[in-house]
Amino acid sequence: MTPSTRSPSADAAANGDLSANAGRRKWLCGTARAVAGASLLSLVDPLVRAGAWAAGTDAPEKTEVKIGFIPLTDCASVVMASVLGLDKKHGVTITPSKEASWAAVRDKLMNGELDMAHVLYGMVYGVHLGIGGPKKDMAVLMSLNQNGQAITLSNKLLAAGVRDGESLARLMASDKREYTFAQTFPTGTHAMWLYYWLASYGIHPMKDAKVITVPPPQMVANMRVGNMDGYCVGEPWGARAILDKIGYTAVTSQGIWTDHPEKVLGTSADFVSRHPNTARAVTAAILEAGKWIDASPANRQKTAETIAAKSYVNTDASGIIDRMLGRYDDGLGKSWTDEHAMRFYADGAANFPYLSDGMWFLTQHKRWGLLKEHPDYLAMAKQINRIDLYKQAAQAAGVALPASEMRTSKLIDGVVWDGSNPAAYADGFKVKA
Repeated sequence: MTPSTRSPSADAAANGDLSANAGRRKWLCGTARAVAGASLLSLVDPLVRAGAWAAGTDAPEKTEVKIGFIPLTDCASVVMASVLGLDKKHGVTITPSKEASWAAVRDKLMNGELDMAHVLYGMVYGVHLGIGGPKKDMAVLMSLNQNGQAITLSNKLLAAGVRDGESLARLMASDKREYTFAQTFPTGTHAMWLYYWLASYGIHPMKDAKVITVPPPQMVANMRVGNMDGYCVGEPWGARAILDKIGYTAVTSQGIWTDHPEKVLGTSADFVSRHPNTARAVTAAILEAGKWIDASPANRQKTAETIAAKSYVNTDASGIIDRMLGRYDDGLGKSWTDEHAMRFYADGAANFPYLSDGMWFLTQHKRWGLLKEHPDYLAMAKQINRIDLYKQAAQAAGVALPASEMRTSKLIDGVVWDGSNPAAYADGFKVKA
């Protein structure tokens, strides 16, 4: 059993793991504080609470909710909230809507065709600031998952001796040609993981390479015909390249930033202002779905089989299951069980919309010239990340809260991010726009 497939509390219960219990105590330390200022409703059994949220003045203003998603493994908690009926427990009906590209998701969120979406964290911030398209006030309701993306390189690079970032930098310095790498949306997570990884080896993503945008399901086909040297995307399209023998995993996203934020449940600020109870109910349902997915390997297996269907990810379940269970094969002969594979709950640690997580994307947008001036990083994160609604949803779903709305992380280059001085952090990188 790996930490990526069970929450710390579940591991402790099964194995008597004292360290897991200690970790859960630390995570729970913020819960008492949250309850102290909450209504008496937060003290009621979660099942009773859920019914109360869906009744009377707390009833969802809109009960039919259309949520867009891209065919990726990390759409799982949105899909499973619907499949398992957890949405109806909270008084709403989720209709998952399969979308063709992140640009389509952006446009449909903006024009109201979608109520909410499984969406790139950085894209929500980009739309809010008017980067990469029209500007509209947006909201992040929760983080859907952490980890589980990858940078895949082509067999052409492998034949040239490239196995990792260091050998890629050597080749690019000695064999001068146009190197093309793909990401999924200019302000999104995959662009930021790709840029950060390349830059950590001294490769300037804008000056030393050509970067293109490709929808996730089209990555494998484009690499197969030689359109790119590498790409960064969510699963199962990293594992699919290996199964199809067209590429290999150079690094996982958790190898760039352990337990990084990934997709979020995003919507417009207008939707939240008109439907706060609906926003809370949907968040609570998806929280419970993430909890169910992470509860056991059997649940993850069932999830993989469910989302593999044509109406969702549309691939063989065999291409999803291994990495959902934390079982990795890089296509170069190395296999391992990843302690930081994709996780959807982790006692709520994977779901809290940390202010520092949102601020990090702004620092990278500034680093790469997408933002010309420093924004008010903290104020922007407080405006977009709706921690108030998340806390209410967490109470309804019986999910613990962290002690702080900020967190500290060390990334692949050894630089620590804690949100304390975002402008200095953004300006402090040697490789930048």
